[in-house]
Amino acid sequence: MDQVRAAMAGPGQTKTRALDLHANAHDASHFYLVPQAVAVPQNAGEVAKLLKISAAHRLPLTLRSGGTSLSGQGVTDGLLVDVRKNFRGIEVLDDGARVRVQPGVTVRALNARLLRFGRKFGPDPASEVACTIGGVVANNSSGMACGTTDNAYRTLESLTVVLPGGTVIDTAADDADAHLRALEPDIFAGLLELRGRVLANPAARTTIEHQFSMKNTMGYGLNALLDFESPAQILAHLIVGSEGTLGFVAEAVFRTVPRLAHATTGLLVFKDLEAANTALPALVDSGAATVELMDSLSLKVGQGLTQVPGVVRDLRVKNHAALLVEYQSGDVGELAELDARAAALAGSLGLDAPAHFSSDATIRAELWHLRKGLYTSVAGARPQGTTALLEDVVVPVPVLGRTCVALGTLFEKYRYENSVIFGHAKDGNIHFMLTDRFASREELDRYAAFTEDMVDVVLGEGGSLKAEHGTGRVMAPFVRRQYGDELYDVMRRIKHLIDPAGMLNPGVLLDDDPTAHLRHIKPAPPAVDAEVDRCVSCGYCEPVCPSKDLTLTPRQRIVTLRAIEQARADGDTALAAALEADYNYDAVDTCAVDGMCQTACPVDINTGNLVKHLRRDTNGKLENGVWETAARHWGAVTKGAGLALSVAAKVPPGVVLPANRLGRKVLGADTLPLYSAELPSGGKARRRPAPAGAPAAVYFPACVNAMFGAAAGSSHAVQGPGVQLSFEQLCARAGIEVLVPEGIDGACCGTPWSSKGMETGLADMHARTLNLLRAATRNGELDIICDASSCTEGLIHTIESEVPAAGLPPLRVVDAVEFTAERILPVLGEGWERLESLVLHPTCSSTRMGMNPALEKVADAVAESVLVPENWGCCGFAGDRGMLHPELTASATAAQAADVAGMGASAHASCNRTCELGMTRATGQDYKHVLVLLAEMAGGRNGNG
Repeated sequence: MDQVRAAMAGPGQTKTRALDLHANAHDASHFYLVPQAVAVPQNAGEVAKLLKISAAHRLPLTLRSGGTSLSGQGVTDGLLVDVRKNFRGIEVLDDGARVRVQPGVTVRALNARLLRFGRKFGPDPASEVACTIGGVVANNSSGMACGTTDNAYRTLESLTVVLPGGTVIDTAADDADAHLRALEPDIFAGLLELRGRVLANPAARTTIEHQFSMKNTMGYGLNALLDFESPAQILAHLIVGSEGTLGFVAEAVFRTVPRLAHATTGLLVFKDLEAANTALPALVDSGAATVELMDSLSLKVGQGLTQVPGVVRDLRVKNHAALLVEYQSGDVGELAELDARAAALAGSLGLDAPAHFSSDATIRAELWHLRKGLYTSVAGARPQGTTALLEDVVVPVPVLGRTCVALGTLFEKYRYENSVIFGHAKDGNIHFMLTDRFASREELDRYAAFTEDMVDVVLGEGGSLKAEHGTGRVMAPFVRRQYGDELYDVMRRIKHLIDPAGMLNPGVLLDDDPTAHLRHIKPAPPAVDAEVDRCVSCGYCEPVCPSKDLTLTPRQRIVTLRAIEQARADGDTALAAALEADYNYDAVDTCAVDGMCQTACPVDINTGNLVKHLRRDTNGKLENGVWETAARHWGAVTKGAGLALSVAAKVPPGVVLPANRLGRKVLGADTLPLYSAELPSGGKARRRPAPAGAPAAVYFPACVNAMFGAAAGSSHAVQGPGVQLSFEQLCARAGIEVLVPEGIDGACCGTPWSSKGMETGLADMHARTLNLLRAATRNGELDIICDASSCTEGLIHTIESEVPAAGLPPLRVVDAVEFTAERILPVLGEGWERLESLVLHPTCSSTRMGMNPALEKVADAVAESVLVPENWGCCGFAGDRGMLHPELTASATAAQAADVAGMGASAHASCNRTCELGMTRATGQDYKHVLVLLAEMAGGRNGNG
């Protein structure tokens, strides 16, 4: 790998540690290969160098971005090239009509950028949260609504491709053909020759036209030879769907489609699959944008999800099947008409349960949560010790019902239980899942025989063996059977023309070995932790993870832990030791345990809980003793921490930092926080006198505000009013009395102990805080208000740990932001001058608790314009994690900080003190609690009320 390292300019761009190799050995598919090295190029020039090295040294090379591909095209035992981290550029063109985008951008991020223009990206895969544009191009992805008209192939305008020889071709250039002919004459001439060969063969043309009249990602996109005359355009459209076997897409320009902002959605339940498919023609003819099929097992699994639609939750599922139907419009006035037409049609279809169409965002989100999470949810519910294998096929819509029945017969014949069928019925495109160990000879023989029969069924109905997931490794041996010898030879010629060395993703898309799909199947994962054992490596968690660009992602934390357990089981002590040597820093120390991964995970996994378990298991008696003592003397601890910060703030950093760094070397970087100059002086005590009147609620000021003082006030004083004083002022103006409990300085929500895995101290603090709150709230008569979102969430967990005595109501917690939005703002009115603009940083806790709408409502009362950065995410400060490992916060906030720098806002706000500190460090701007700003604006800019 010396040549690879030489091609990569910066340190850490070529990774060969066992941890990195095994962390990247998994994608969402059921295949498993461990790479020899992982390269992280910074630009297209470095990718070109890698491609040349691959060809010259016969080193297999695979390009990887989102890793959501399901057919094995993202794994390799050669060089894996990560083209996500440094390729996330987006340029909106022509007021959103077109967009130039790099391969590492996720579909969701692209649509977020296009939202303000009323446009969207054409392909709409269910994995939009994690799948990248590079993967969409590589697989010619489609999705729920785009069909064959708005997919990647049809909406592509041009692309810049790096060919295996290092040549860069921009197909948008006026001289693209001349450039291609000059630099790659064999490719130029060969593509024209292949076009002429196909045009001269009527049977070949007929086959191509039929195959690509449907969704079809089987083999190369030979329709490019019919659709385009220009060799550069033929090349561009052959690259679409080529699964990284022909070159690297450095950027692509797409035509966007209108975003139809208004929709009505309903779930139609039928007695069985056949009845559902019988209704398809009428639904398609009615103009439905999407018609998504779910069989009976899909519905049963859906009943176990969070956010289950009522029609599914209450259904006694037998042989039922359902169609999720949506109508879309750009005109809100048309919604009522759409609703009425949809309801009338549904009433004529012989449904087995009443159908209700709704344009309500919450109801529609529940329905789509059911459908979009089906694959990972079903796979997550698989029996322990089995692997999930997802196939997708397409047939002409009139024979879809017959095909579903035939597949069901095959499931029974080969004893594949719990095999779900779901998918895009409007397009005749369905997915089905098999779960098995795929390990023994009997299991592999059974799978091989099933596949042969399935291929016969689909091809016998005039279908395609791959509709949108790509050929990959799973169907590469069957491309010849689908297209015939002549067109298969054309595909072979395309591969040899463009990649003569055959080193780009070998074994993917074309493979003459009839048993290739039976090799490299992912072994059944060993059990490692009940919290994460249901993980299927879908990668949905990765874009929201604050450590994704620094160390490991949640998916990688899980798969490397599994690799350690597997190595131990195999007796490979050397591999286990090599993985363990790096695991603690990469997986445990640099995890923010923020739980954002859970917000994206379709099977509700919080990998932060796994990390807490790992921290718990490694904590020694000394650490536990220290934190147990801290729990008993928390008031003194917070006072001491605040005093230390106040002293440090008065001493030049050049005096503090050398001693601080020495202490970190002695005690460990994960033990002693690193001081930095932007940290404030200490805060003030939380205790307050009892209110004069009857309190309306109990106020639990967060201890983090006692440790860290407030940001500078509007008069640029050393320290402005903190959130506690500001909230109390707002309550006073609204005529609301709140009670700060006696003994508050010794109480805490427990988050510091929870995040560090200190269970004894956590139990002690939970008991102490619950006793205090029981007394203060008169056993739950009053609500509890907390003024830091992470501490609000921590108090919720504290209350969840309580087993109330019989007859006692549970305690109730509300964040101060939500309380202000609901109880204070309506009383205060809006009679004050607002700031011109405000940059708002929602926190991971505010997101997890669903309180961001309230946060934005309060922010709207502060400023005329509220701006949430496009690249918003968890800041990674995570209590003290940003001081223990400042590199985590620096990495997590880099993209957001770049957004903020260009906004030029009047003020910056959040709803959690440590998050404010993290964003202040990242941007150089003073972030304040949004309630501090509200108190300043509503009561006069001096903050004196």
